[in-house]
Amino acid sequence: MSGGDVAVPVVDSVAFDCLDPERVVGFWQGLLGGEVRAQHGVLELRGGRVRLDFAGVPEGKDVRKNRVHLDLYVPPETKEEAIEKALRLGATRADDIYDGELWQVMRDPEGNEFCFVWGAAS
Repeated sequence: MSGGDVAVPVVDSVAFDCLDPERVVGFWQGLLGGEVRAQHGVLELRGGRVRLDFAGVPEGKDVRKNRVHLDLYVPPETKEEAIEKALRLGATRADDIYDGELWQVMRDPEGNEFCFVWGAAS
């Protein structure tokens, strides 16, 4: 780097605060696959495009809607299969946030929202 250039940061991981990190990482591993590792008191889910970290905290989620969430692309022809798999793993639909045909908002077992999106891949 030369005078004044600043390195552009890259996303290292997405972190989830959890009452029960083992339960939540188990849900996400069941949904996305990957390998779970314990590092510095945090459970890491590795194997996808970005690592997901699950850290234990003493308090539960205390807001109705997340300000940040994961959008998970699924091909349109597999969207119902993906939704059903998530439901079997312990997710719930979050139709109180959005109930339409463009994407499906879901909640993981501790209430963290994520979306299945379909259409043009990014």
